[in-house]
Amino acid sequence: MSAADIHSVPASTAGTAEAGLLPTIRLAWRFALREMRGGLSGFVIFLLCITLGVGAIASVNSVASMMSEGIAREGRAILGGDLRFQLVQRELTPEEASYIDGLGEVSRTAGLRSMVRTGDGSDQSLAEVKAVDGAYPLYGTVDTVPDAPLSTLFKERDGRYGAIAAQELYDRLDLEPGAVVRLGNAEVELTGVLTREPDILSDGFAFAPRLMMSREGLNATGLVQPGSLVEYDWRLKLPPTNDPEAIADAAREAFPTSGFRIRTAEDAAPSLQRNIDRFSQFLTLVGLTALIVGGVGVANAVRAYLDGKRPVIASFKSLGAAGRLVVLVYLFQIMTIAAVGVVLGLILGVIAPFVTANFLERVIPVAASASFYPGALAIAAIFGFLTALTFALLPLGRTRDVAATALFRDAGATASGRLRWTYAIGTGVLALSIAGLALLMARDKQIALTFLGGTAAAFVILRLVAVGVMALARRAPKVASTPLRLALGNIHRPGALTPSVVLSLGLGLTLLVTLAIIDYDLRQEVGTGLASRAPNFFFVDIQNAEIDGFRQTVEEAAPGSTLDAVPMLRGRITKLGDQDVATMEIPEEGGWVLRGDRGVTYAAEEPANSTLTAGEWWPADYDGPPLVSFADEEARELGLEVGETITVNVLGRSITAEIANLRAIEWQDLSINFVMVFSPNTFAGAPHAWLATLSLDDGRADRSNAEVAAREKQIVNTITNAYPAVTTVRVKDALDAVNGLIAQLALAIRVAAGVALVASILVLAGALAAGNRARVHDAVVLKTLGATRVTLIKAFATEYALLGLATGIFAIAAGALASWFVVDRIMSLPYIFDWTVALATLATSLVLTVGFGLAGTWRILGQKAAPILRNL
Repeated sequence: MSAADIHSVPASTAGTAEAGLLPTIRLAWRFALREMRGGLSGFVIFLLCITLGVGAIASVNSVASMMSEGIAREGRAILGGDLRFQLVQRELTPEEASYIDGLGEVSRTAGLRSMVRTGDGSDQSLAEVKAVDGAYPLYGTVDTVPDAPLSTLFKERDGRYGAIAAQELYDRLDLEPGAVVRLGNAEVELTGVLTREPDILSDGFAFAPRLMMSREGLNATGLVQPGSLVEYDWRLKLPPTNDPEAIADAAREAFPTSGFRIRTAEDAAPSLQRNIDRFSQFLTLVGLTALIVGGVGVANAVRAYLDGKRPVIASFKSLGAAGRLVVLVYLFQIMTIAAVGVVLGLILGVIAPFVTANFLERVIPVAASASFYPGALAIAAIFGFLTALTFALLPLGRTRDVAATALFRDAGATASGRLRWTYAIGTGVLALSIAGLALLMARDKQIALTFLGGTAAAFVILRLVAVGVMALARRAPKVASTPLRLALGNIHRPGALTPSVVLSLGLGLTLLVTLAIIDYDLRQEVGTGLASRAPNFFFVDIQNAEIDGFRQTVEEAAPGSTLDAVPMLRGRITKLGDQDVATMEIPEEGGWVLRGDRGVTYAAEEPANSTLTAGEWWPADYDGPPLVSFADEEARELGLEVGETITVNVLGRSITAEIANLRAIEWQDLSINFVMVFSPNTFAGAPHAWLATLSLDDGRADRSNAEVAAREKQIVNTITNAYPAVTTVRVKDALDAVNGLIAQLALAIRVAAGVALVASILVLAGALAAGNRARVHDAVVLKTLGATRVTLIKAFATEYALLGLATGIFAIAAGALASWFVVDRIMSLPYIFDWTVALATLATSLVLTVGFGLAGTWRILGQKAAPILRNL
């Protein structure tokens, strides 16, 4: 809208606007629409910032909604029934079996880990063995190659039962369908490849490839012994009129001490759902950070736009327009542009589920049916509008009370006008609204609060860094170099780019440094640190009668090595004091102890790899009421203290024990550790197996990887062939699996951090563009005074390099501090600072600032002096 358009509006009309709010709004909307006809150049960065942030939030929440709906939609197939009863280490009693059989159609399965050996005993692999009955599956389908009924594939032929296995097991053992393998004490024929298992998600994390067979086949292997670590499941298909939740409650009341874990289809894959919620929360917060960083770009764009509208604003005020009218005119324009950015971001959110559906189905075996998710889009839109309004309000507020004479005379008046307290309060309220909405959405309030607090602190610190850099430049000694002297002057002069550049790049680079160092330390710890400290093998399901012979076999197979063995049972905590765990809200920290079964043991003496922090250990000959030693950190997280009681269900028997002491445990070395260690008399006569670890002699450090692998394979062959029912876990294989998981998580997190960095780059570009007006005047005056283009290029390049250097150094320092806190304090892992990450960050900062800075100022250097000087 031009000044001529303003003059065409009668002064009385402007006066009418003062009469009430509604006429003012109507008039402001008319002016805003008329002025927007001339285009809105300079708002590209504004649009991109809003689009990027809204698109990130909308996409993450839409994809998470798609996955959650898929789990809910296929809940019965994922769970394997309408209701699922689970026990560990024991079968049902006749009374329990009769009760469950009377509820509906039942499918019985058993699962355990065991070693699958080639027919000649030369090779073996750990497998997740699942034995099913003829009713399996009650819901969903099992896909196999060849496509045949499970009864046919599992049929006994020539004294061997059939089994199907995942392709990974065939690959590990270099076998084909039709091969004969040994499982426990029996030979099993692999009759097909398992390509789809409908309820695999409800079985938890798969540590090894699946091998599926019949219950009769499993019984023939001899793997199921008293105390063996076997998970038994009973899946029920209920009549349509029955309420699964009501039946589950009734079953708990009927068998209060059974130790059942009962789940309905609504809770089909709790672990997966928690991970989806947590990861989507994290990515939403990163997207919100990108949006807030983009808000700085919004503020820069609004400030630059209003600066370019000085003649129009001056005309408004000369004709008698009130400050409120001026603010409303440009507020309508800005929010209209924000609406365009929000719509573009929502389009990205709508597209995201359709783009990712096929990929997610390959990663997570849930049918991802992409759709339109209005809730996720509404949240992203609200964040977008709130952010745009929050960051636009301060520049608009400064414009309201700038006098017309100042607008005509002072090029920087829009930036320096005084700010009414109402605008400052409004901005604060909007910022708190954004934080409150983020907290309201968050599953883990503490993580969200920490994240938001960290972001707010980063903004404050970056502002202080900018002030510090400007102060250092102001106090720098005079130098002979003209370009350097000009660069230092540009850093601290009024209206300098320093605050915008430091703020733009600082947060994005800090986030990248933090995540990169955390990723590096995790890989170092898992790939090198843990591998050097951890035992070579874990052995599970060593029977009581076999433990002495097992020790002898290990000594012969690996002389000089260290074998540690302890008794192990499985139990579930059912009560903390008098509080039933099933009815309490499980806390995020320490809550894992209360979910599902935990390994428990007993000992007469304090374990060597732990330290008492409270209480005393019981005497070796203790024979009183049950006592338990609890892990110190987990006890504090659950609010437990010495003298309180816990109730644990083990083998269908509820045991209430008093907490006698707390222990600090070093989990990082992967040695044998238990959250709960009981007094020996607690489990007198209870059937149980043993858990053992084997650490080879230190001579392995002098051998090549191939020699170590060959020796380990020979040891495993010897032990597995001598004790086929014992499950052997090679620690290196477990660490490789963890490394793969870390790599997948790191990729997703880096993509999210990349979004924040892109937002930072956009804001940097916007900040440099916003400063071009002042740079034009500076360049023209300097050229008039005799400065050459080369001198100006050197001055600008030096300025941008100094700003990039300061920002990069801050990002390295802040990222190092943040990563140290996460790695050392939260993860309790050794912290290692990676200088490669630091140097790469510094180089990135310099390239971005110098590159964008020179790209933006190159056009300025070619400006003619006369047109610019006439307007000064």
